Amino acid sequence: MAVENLHEPSNSEETQAAEKPSRTRTRTRKTAAAVAQPTVANGSVALFGIAPYQMKAGEEYMSDPQMVHFRRILEAWKADLMQEVDRTVNYMQDESAALPDVNDRATQEEEFAIELRTRDRERKLIRKIEQSIQAIDDGDYGYCDTCGIEIGLRRLEARPTATQCIDCKTLAEIKEKQNHG
Repeated sequence: MAVENLHEPSNSEETQAAEKPSRTRTRTRKTAAAVAQPTVANGSVALFGIAPYQMKAGEEYMSDPQMVHFRRILEAWKADLMQEVDRTVNYMQDESAALPDVNDRATQEEEFAIELRTRDRERKLIRKIEQSIQAIDDGDYGYCDTCGIEIGLRRLEARPTATQCIDCKTLAEIKEKQNHG
């Protein structure tokens, strides 16, 4: 009968797993909390470092200064998304080493799949940003595509790619919920 010394590690999988150096991540993700936007005096949040537009008394809706303001927001947003694309490409190239462990490889492939899904959503958002910039060039920005009324500065500050006023968007969401819900 063999007696095993309890104080010395055996050659089991558990001790090998414990001795395996843990792989640390070198990439960090930006979260909404990590990318804190500065707050301006009236409590509004600056988007990409651009303070919310303050309409002057008697100013016409979608005046030239307003168009310039929203163009700056859209271009800053697009530049930020393009930088994220570049970071993802670099990350995937740097981390694409063939890992010997099947589990590590599966984890890496899942991380890549999540990154690619995120980039696909961002690619669609970049297309919407480009459409909004084109609408600014055409003079159609800020007006509802459905009914033609003003979308509103505060809604555009919250969602610069909005193409519908709040009423039309609400109706569209109700119809979508009824059809698919």
